[in-house]
Amino acid sequence: MTHLEVAKQAAHQAGAFLREHFGTKLEVDEATHHDIKLALDRESQDLITRVLLTAFPDHALYGEEGIAGNQESDYQWIVDPIDGTVNYFFGIPHYCVSIALRHKEELIVGVIYDPSMDELWEVEKGSPALLNGKPISVSSRTKLEESALFVGCGKDAASLSAGLERFRRASLRARKMRMMGSAALGMAYIASGRLDAYVESTISLWDIAAGQLLLESAGGKTQLSPVEGKVNVWSIIATNGKIPIEEIL
Repeated sequence: MTHLEVAKQAAHQAGAFLREHFGTKLEVDEATHHDIKLALDRESQDLITRVLLTAFPDHALYGEEGIAGNQESDYQWIVDPIDGTVNYFFGIPHYCVSIALRHKEELIVGVIYDPSMDELWEVEKGSPALLNGKPISVSSRTKLEESALFVGCGKDAASLSAGLERFRRASLRARKMRMMGSAALGMAYIASGRLDAYVESTISLWDIAAGQLLLESAGGKTQLSPVEGKVNVWSIIATNGKIPIEEIL
């Protein structure tokens, strides 16, 4: 099986597991002011890890719930086992499984699976981005006044403040604003033409790796700036490549 086929298999299996437990009483591993970690996060990543490393035992895996495999490998899987955990915990059906693969720092595979809608986005480097097997592309919108934007606010005080101010400014210009709770789905939605931009000042690699390859393969643009003092944490501007997003930053 190819890298992409195995990634899709892992995403579907994890998605089925999450769908089965959605709406049930959930075990909370950790709860902070702005975030929740569930036992299901760990269990979903363990499932994904088994599928990926059984197929590719010499690969590395870097996920929200820890690392596994051969960390010296040139191939590294980047996994978010539930992107949108807070939504999932509250019974809001807007969450996904995100799996990416990079080879020597270059993203080569991306899969995002939304179990609630049974929507699977997939992409290989150099090939078209697909949603449930059909090619997708970003929107053709060029004006902020016509656009729908997704703004994330992060979890710490500084990123929360920056996000809320950005949301205020953008609300004066854009047709609609959204805070949706899943960075990976937000990027998949831009790749599909459903949204036009996503901005957040603090986001982790596992949230956006698959989405970055998907979005850029669908004609969009991603700008990443490392957050000082934090490993694999970025400030992100992701767009359809057409709207003047700098006007609201």
